[in-house]
Amino acid sequence: MASTSKESQPSPQSQPVNLASIPIPQLTSIKNQLAQELQHLTNSFNQLRAAQVKFRDCVKSIQQGIEKSGRKEGTPILVPLTPSLYVPGKLASTETVLVDIGTGFYVEKTPPAARQFYTSKVDELGKNLKDLETIVQGKQGNLTVVDDILRQKVLSESGSEEAKGGGGPG
Repeated sequence: MASTSKESQPSPQSQPVNLASIPIPQLTSIKNQLAQELQHLTNSFNQLRAAQVKFRDCVKSIQQGIEKSGRKEGTPILVPLTPSLYVPGKLASTETVLVDIGTGFYVEKTPPAARQFYTSKVDELGKNLKDLETIVQGKQGNLTVVDDILRQKVLSESGSEEAKGGGGPG
């Protein structure tokens, strides 16, 4: 026997809402809010993906630029100032590299330690991207449901208005 007492009901914050009982203006507001949240989450997803690509590039630079190349100190290199601006420089050391740990702070690390640092960042971002992707898919599903119900309500209201008005001009 199912109980309908308040003790067995979920808290008011987690109770499902019958979307068909919500008026059209409120459904429109919910739809707009979901669309904004989805846009924000999608932007965050793209930013995390871009950061992951940058960290992968750092790993690749360490591997190809120092570990596998056999370059010696004093070797001419191009130093990136921005993603599209490079200046000529010379390799100061092959024993250590500067690692950007965020907010303008740099730490000196050995190439293997730097590669491991950036690899862990790539892995951490991959996990965050997977979690965020699940959230985005859930929001997209919610938006689709709200949109479908809103469309049905608008069609049913316009149909009932035509029936009340006698079907048009006569």
